[in-house]
Amino acid sequence: MILSLEDISFRYVTQPILDHVSFVVNDHDKWGVVGLNGAGKSTLLSIMAGKEKADDGKITMMKDCRISYCPQSMDFPSGKSVYDTVRSCMNEETEVYQIHSILNKLGITDYDQQIDILSGGQKKRVALAIALILKADLYLLDEPTNHLDQDMIVWLEKYLMKVNKAVVLVTHDRYFLSRITNHIVEVNDGHLYTYTGGYADYLEQREIRRQQALASEAKRQNYLRSEIEWIRAGAQARSTKQKSRIQRYERIAAMEAPKETQTLELKSAATRLGRNTIEISHISKAYDNKVLFSDFSCSLQRMDRIGIIGPNGCGKSTLLKIIMGQVQPDAGSVSIGETVKLGYFAQHNEVFEKEGQRVIDYLEDFGKVVYTADHEEISASQMLERFLFDKDRQYQPIAKCSGGEKRRLYLCSILMQAPNILILDEPTNDLDTDTLTILEGYLEDFHGAVLAVSHDRYFLDRIADKLFVFENGTIQIKQQLYSDYLEEKQKKQSEPKETKEDTRPRQNTVRLTYMEKKELEKLNEQVPAIEEEVAALEEQLNSVTAYEDIRRISQQLEERRKRMEEMENRFLELSEKDQ
Repeated sequence: MILSLEDISFRYVTQPILDHVSFVVNDHDKWGVVGLNGAGKSTLLSIMAGKEKADDGKITMMKDCRISYCPQSMDFPSGKSVYDTVRSCMNEETEVYQIHSILNKLGITDYDQQIDILSGGQKKRVALAIALILKADLYLLDEPTNHLDQDMIVWLEKYLMKVNKAVVLVTHDRYFLSRITNHIVEVNDGHLYTYTGGYADYLEQREIRRQQALASEAKRQNYLRSEIEWIRAGAQARSTKQKSRIQRYERIAAMEAPKETQTLELKSAATRLGRNTIEISHISKAYDNKVLFSDFSCSLQRMDRIGIIGPNGCGKSTLLKIIMGQVQPDAGSVSIGETVKLGYFAQHNEVFEKEGQRVIDYLEDFGKVVYTADHEEISASQMLERFLFDKDRQYQPIAKCSGGEKRRLYLCSILMQAPNILILDEPTNDLDTDTLTILEGYLEDFHGAVLAVSHDRYFLDRIADKLFVFENGTIQIKQQLYSDYLEEKQKKQSEPKETKEDTRPRQNTVRLTYMEKKELEKLNEQVPAIEEEVAALEEQLNSVTAYEDIRRISQQLEERRKRMEEMENRFLELSEKDQ
């Protein structure tokens, strides 16, 4: 046993977040934490990390237990560089190349940059780097895939699969959950429900539990009806037997009925979309001599489902803003059809409520009703119900909503305007898995085009059949599913390396051999050197504009990155054995 929670309760003002819950993490366990936004997932991790104090209950930890915690957001002391910030959180045994290696993997290459000027997403990646570098018995990671591009997510996935320690993580990435975790804990209405297996096992077991709860409730209602008839018939509470029977009735009548799963079926609302949609003609954009994309053209079809992918900073959000008219291209043009009604879901919440405004009032400002393609009327309340705001929550002040609930409300406000083309920028950030499932179902029925920037593989596989791929200053259009694209890409990049790794005998001993020690010493010198080479090539790539120069430097950069990845993977493998 690594850590145990016994009868833990936590309240936010008067609202119970955790209600007398118990939870145990054993060595080598890998738990995924799921639940609606605002259910208490982050609170659970914070209590386990000792950052929040429970109102009641007992926490027991293994002797000398080392915990590494990465919260959703992190504020660092000002006035330090990125490297000095990370260094201050490490012990003396941590080497410089270890810090550089993890930071580089997470896209932080300017180690001398001041921590104060980093964006929230960059700070989150620094916090994640600190959590991974620290050697711990238990890793607590809150939304670790947020602000990571696809290559970083794949690397983190492989890293956590290799970690031979306990891990508890909150994430909305369902593929990530499936591949990393062997247990799931659901936070629901103040209670914890535990399941064995990955995400698919959790869905199956949760449905069985819900059906059992509904069957038990049906039996309880039948019992109550028969007992009410007995009491109405004139039962006298004189004998001990009769008193006992009445008390039993009162006890069972006071039991709380299980909340039914949201079953409201809601078709998508949209206005008519004509033949002319969006025409993108030869657009280009660069910032500070860095070419984001050049000479890109595309005619959007009425029912297109497009996923937009690429590394952080490549220009995905810029492309969406150009389509929206918020940013002007350096060259080319974008033509919007007369019947087009755009719905734009930005990366950051844009819920600007009036003081004391309730959820339902906010949404009704955008429309009290909208109509589906079949002329079915959808009220604002129905839209909120569909996206998991029950009647009580609809009338609560927005100020009491969690960040994830505000994200859901923002999504509803866009859909209530009945757009016929949806432009979604990282819609999966801060949305829980249940809401994502609802959004995916909504988009399947949506009568219009969808463009979505996302790193969520599960989400893109569900909603997109075409890709805009950002690569080295260009945008490639590929007619394939995201998983197929990734599989094809990984096969090209890693086939020789995988063959080499598969043929190498695995070492079971925890001690390094003499030759391995010499290899690790050599890597200590080689890793920083190749990192400098990669950084220099990246700087060159940002400063050139000629196509031939871009192609030549990109090819060199790709080769050096592959070599660096091989060296870093070997270094991590040897370092783990040296723990």
